[in-house]
Amino acid sequence: MQINPALPEDIPALCELLAHLFQQEAEFTPDDAAQRRALAMIIDHPEVGQILVARRGDDVVGMVNLLYTVSTALGGRVALLEDMIVAPHARGVGVGSQLLGHALALARMSGCLRVTLLTDRTNAAALRFYQRHGFIASAMLPLRLAFDAGGAGRDTR
Repeated sequence: MQINPALPEDIPALCELLAHLFQQEAEFTPDDAAQRRALAMIIDHPEVGQILVARRGDDVVGMVNLLYTVSTALGGRVALLEDMIVAPHARGVGVGSQLLGHALALARMSGCLRVTLLTDRTNAAALRFYQRHGFIASAMLPLRLAFDAGGAGRDTR
C-alpha cells in the first residue's frame, strides 16, 4: 500500500469514499457536486489543506484531509483533520492507522502545533481508534451556523 497526496484524477474515487463516510455521519448527506468542488479546492490549493490517499495498486482505498488555520491561543499554525475514511473492503488491516500516521507526520512537518478532529459521539469505533492514536476528548463543544446561498443562517440539524 502507498500513501500519497491526492491528484485531480482521484476526485471520483474520493467522492465514493465520502459517500460511505456521510452514510455513517448523522449531520451530512452526500452531494457529489459539492464534494467535487471542495476536493478540487483543496487539491488545487495546498496552502489551504492537503488530502492524502491510500492506494492498493491503482485503487484508492482510503483518504484523509488536513485543513490549515491559525490558533491565536497557540500562536501558530494548526490543522483540522477531516474526512478520514477507509473503504469498507479495506478495513481491519491497518490502512486507517497508516493514513492517520502519515497525516500527523505531515501536520508536524507543516509546522502545526495541534491537530483537531470531530467525530460523531455515537461512533464508538472511531472514538476508540482516535484515542488509541493519542487523541483526547476536548471540553470544547462544537457549534455550527450554516449559511444558505443568500447569506442567511439556516437550521443544520
